Amino acid sequence: MPSFEELGLDRPVLMAITRTNYVEPTPIQAQAIPVVLDGKDIIGASQTGTGKTAAFGLPIISELKPSNRPQCIVLEPTRELAAQVEDQMNVFSYYKPLNVVLIHGGVGYAHQIDAIENKPDVVIATPGRMLDHLEKGNLDLSEVKFLVLDEVDRMLDMGFLPDVKRIIDQCPKSRQTLFFSATMPPAIQTLANWALQEPVAIEIGEGHSPAETVTHAFYPVGMDQRDDLLLELVKRTEYSSMMIFTRTKKEADTLLPLIEALPGTRPAALHSDIKQSDRTKALQGFRDDTFNIIIATDIAARGLDISGVTHVINYRVPENPEDYVHRIGRTGRAQKEGDAFTILTADELDNACAVEHFIDQKIERRKLEDFPYQYTALLEENPQPLRKKRPASGKRRH
Repeated sequence: MPSFEELGLDRPVLMAITRTNYVEPTPIQAQAIPVVLDGKDIIGASQTGTGKTAAFGLPIISELKPSNRPQCIVLEPTRELAAQVEDQMNVFSYYKPLNVVLIHGGVGYAHQIDAIENKPDVVIATPGRMLDHLEKGNLDLSEVKFLVLDEVDRMLDMGFLPDVKRIIDQCPKSRQTLFFSATMPPAIQTLANWALQEPVAIEIGEGHSPAETVTHAFYPVGMDQRDDLLLELVKRTEYSSMMIFTRTKKEADTLLPLIEALPGTRPAALHSDIKQSDRTKALQGFRDDTFNIIIATDIAARGLDISGVTHVINYRVPENPEDYVHRIGRTGRAQKEGDAFTILTADELDNACAVEHFIDQKIERRKLEDFPYQYTALLEENPQPLRKKRPASGKRRH
């Protein structure tokens, strides 16, 4: 693996890297940085937690010089991802006189307009709010040199693709476009063919496979006992930090008081209907151990820099198999061990089969010992019992 010095980054960026915890480039950084510096478009796929932001951020900052109009646009599907990228870009540009601005919904316009009038070089934005500013005449993209489309499949899921196309139309044809997506459905492939010119394809890891450090299983149960089983799983699990994923915002809000009632829990909810200040507070509190459980929709499944998650529980089997891989990928990161449990009821068998087909493996069925199960045909598939155990030293398992 080459060092950062060998990749061709300029001196101020190399100095900025010393302010991070980076030791050597990750595989996607080692492959993408020279391509970006060479002026080529990229279509990239990489598992969450591989250092993708630095893969595009370091070479872009290395190439930029101050200007009167934005030179780099980074589009992100969620406010949290956009804020996270802004933080990192500010670190990367610490020794360069560049202005980085964050634009997203959920907050007022006045502060953002002031920031735009301060001649930003880099704008990190969610598509809807950026389009608002473009339509109001607040932003001029005529000098954009770099356009980064991050988590594009997620933007497709959230209905942002028409907005993204309208933003691209306002960027110069001569720009350099960097395109990152975990999956490539036809709509995204069509967008890539239209937006990129002779891109270099970079794929790190097998996007369909959970990390080998994650132990994951289905927990069959009758539909009327889903909540009871979830609470029992939380009670019996020796976790340090846990993420519970729900399908809907209403489910997250309903589960919050139930989890709060369990001894030792410090939960917070995270979804798009929560105001931005509280979402930021929840994420930061989870990182600094104010909260030890986050109950979230898929807004937290991808990209967010949340380290040290020891356990993930899916309240339902995800409808999209890709989301299963992203969700359980929140644990077992950086070669650490993690556990992921998914509650399975009879109405979700098709979703479970789709997940198994997607990852090309059969997922173990487990049964909690001494849990008062009511009858369901799912329990006749001989799931392996899981006893409550004292955790071994250094382990956080049942």
